[in-house]
Amino acid sequence: MKYLDEYRDPKTTAELLAQIRRTVTKPWTIMEICGGQTHSFLRHGLDAMLPAPIELVHGPGCPVCVTPLEQIDRAAAIAARPEVIFTSFGDMLRVPGSEQDLFAVRAKGGDVRVVYSPLDALAIAGANPDKQVVFFAIGFETTAPPNAMAVLQARERGLKNFSMLVSHVRVPPAIEAILSAPSNRVQAFLAAGHVCTVMGYWEYEPLAAKFRTPIVVTGFEPVDLLRGLLAAVRQLESGRPEVENAYARLVSREGNRPAQDAIGRAFLECDRAWRGIGVIPASGWKLRDALAEFDAEKRFDVGRIAPKESPLCIAGEVLQGVKKPPECPAFGKQCTPQCPLGAPMVSAEGACAAYFRYRT
Repeated sequence: MKYLDEYRDPKTTAELLAQIRRTVTKPWTIMEICGGQTHSFLRHGLDAMLPAPIELVHGPGCPVCVTPLEQIDRAAAIAARPEVIFTSFGDMLRVPGSEQDLFAVRAKGGDVRVVYSPLDALAIAGANPDKQVVFFAIGFETTAPPNAMAVLQARERGLKNFSMLVSHVRVPPAIEAILSAPSNRVQAFLAAGHVCTVMGYWEYEPLAAKFRTPIVVTGFEPVDLLRGLLAAVRQLESGRPEVENAYARLVSREGNRPAQDAIGRAFLECDRAWRGIGVIPASGWKLRDALAEFDAEKRFDVGRIAPKESPLCIAGEVLQGVKKPPECPAFGKQCTPQCPLGAPMVSAEGACAAYFRYRT
């Protein structure tokens, strides 16, 4: 299949691995930001094929995993109300809160529905004027444009029974937080191609210069990932830290300007808590004041939530690349995909789920 098979080609993959082996002379620790990239590395066994000096660590680029616990608790509190139809992407229903997940709320009678787009939630609101319809707006920059357009359309259509519980996060502040941490050992990053398709990569350039750390934009197939890894290793070996685009077939430096404009019309930057990590300044988006009537947190007065995280879960250390999933004492024992303690074991992009599926 054009544009897929060629990026899974075994011969090209072997050639790239050989080039990496010829290039690397020192130990290097490289983080792939995106959980989708983590799954691809493990699914195709690429991590096991890399030369020993290269260590891959896994970053916080899973939107389900980093959604803060207090937001899960707020979602459950809203979803349990009899006048509410609560809508969300499927993975979010299984993310454990302090006491319960959204599946448990649905089992107790809450009207919790899986949708594939925020536009589905708008349609539900239009068809149920006697109900309050809430959409759980999570994700990185990738999902922000459609979520922004949904709330803007709700205002244009006068849908007074629609609101959003917003929990958007941004990649560049997370990279800065990782590089600024005393425990940091990441020496280069593979940036997520789908995020950069929307936002471009100009925001990464000051970070590469400030921390003297290579950042390479790459995709998700084996050839994409290895091209990005080779570019990162070449930069590390030559002491040339910069932002490099190894995903030029889809990503430009400027990104998608109309999508960025939609985000700017709907959202403002804000400090945001990341599950297991804490508050990262200017790392999220919230609805603009002009759209406050669509803010579910305000509409249902669920701002005061005191979350309780499992003491066994080390998701924060996993998401920061400090530890890997098998280092967690609960991994595969108290914590499994059927009975998860933390979000990284739930999500299709979670590092714990990847290790459980491909390494156990």
